[in-house]
Amino acid sequence: MGSLIVGVEFQHILRLLNTNVSGKDKIMYALTSIKGIGRRYSNMVCKKAEVDMNKRAGECSAEELERLMTIVANPRAYKIPDYFLNRQKDHKTGRFAQVRHQ
Repeated sequence: MGSLIVGVEFQHILRLLNTNVSGKDKIMYALTSIKGIGRRYSNMVCKKAEVDMNKRAGECSAEELERLMTIVANPRAYKIPDYFLNRQKDHKTGRFAQVRHQ
């Protein structure tokens, strides 16, 4: 296992959507530790937020994390296709939504 060079602003554990996220993982894979977010969806969210996917989660700034969480909270406003969402056409309401851990 290689060593990880830690900068001054590196966070080892991030708290996103009431989930502890490891700062050592790349941001795309770190988002998958949140229940309801898979690899394809996290890839799409990182691209929409214009966050470098080679960056570790602990290296991300507060602004980048805020952009990511805004897109996760409201994916249809950022033109993420309906087939990416995990709750398609709810039987009661008829709405499309991304169900995730609160």
